[in-house]
Amino acid sequence: MYNAEVLKEHISRYFTVNNFSTDPGNPYFILENYDSVRFNQLTRELEEIGYIPWMDEFDGKYYLKLGEAPTRKKSKYYLQIILFIITIATTVSAGYFFGGSIIDGIAFSVAIMAIIGTHELAHYFAARKYDVEATLPYFIPAPTLIGTFGAVINVKSAIPTKNALFDLGASGPLAGFIVTIPVLFIGIFLSTVEPLKTGAIIFNPPLLMSIIAYFAAPVVPEGYMLSIHPVAFAGWVGIVVTMLNLMPVAFLDGGHISRSIFKQKFHKLISFAGVLVTIALGWIPMAILMAILMVISREHPGAMDNVGKLSKNRKILTVILMVVLLLCLAPAPSYL
Repeated sequence: MYNAEVLKEHISRYFTVNNFSTDPGNPYFILENYDSVRFNQLTRELEEIGYIPWMDEFDGKYYLKLGEAPTRKKSKYYLQIILFIITIATTVSAGYFFGGSIIDGIAFSVAIMAIIGTHELAHYFAARKYDVEATLPYFIPAPTLIGTFGAVINVKSAIPTKNALFDLGASGPLAGFIVTIPVLFIGIFLSTVEPLKTGAIIFNPPLLMSIIAYFAAPVVPEGYMLSIHPVAFAGWVGIVVTMLNLMPVAFLDGGHISRSIFKQKFHKLISFAGVLVTIALGWIPMAILMAILMVISREHPGAMDNVGKLSKNRKILTVILMVVLLLCLAPAPSYL
């Protein structure tokens, strides 16, 4: 039960309280000063009595808002193993239908699972680095062209700092991007040249794929097309996954990165811009899902400590991530 006086007593051990709210529906304290070390100490103390603090700054004043600590449930490891096995089966099937042989199916499955798995494991280890409780990946099998809806981890505790929020957002796309590059080289090298066929799917190559194709693809004469190998298809999927996740929208990876840099209002504007870019590239269903996510999530709370500064190295990494996004901008496929 919310008790403002008791909470004030806890907070006053670390900060000078100028004012506070007695409304249990909107508990907050206005503080005179800020210190990151003291905030970390206060965080541990408040978590012991069931509260999570969120520190922010508005008009030169420090606001400490409180939320109830969520009940943490044990991970369902058996479910993760079952979903992993089923996703292997569905991705092998997808690769088989794309390439025409069981070898193609296995090659596609290994490539796509490596990209998606590395992406999510990078998030997991980034969370562990900051003592943020998170599950191992849940792979999601699906009867789609690629046999999966990807994978997710469940973050069960609040993210402490802007640096931690940035790292959790950036780690997955960067790791997946690094794995995608050799997958693309191998896949494009294995691709073959065939006569143009009516009804064929045309993959409008993003810049990264065009650069790799320049070095690895066979010469394509006029009237012919490059029939991409299933491994190259997995690499293209990896590019799309990286691109969509880096869109600075709501709670996507790019949204975490954006929120670690900007305040809430500007983050909302950037989220809207990300949806518009996704529409312009032709990924309409994904843009709709992004818009729904923006509506139902209302606002991104950011890190628990929204006052501390983002490190210089992460600001530099932001520029690198923008380059990665540009390399991965991929229009939706069309038909010949």
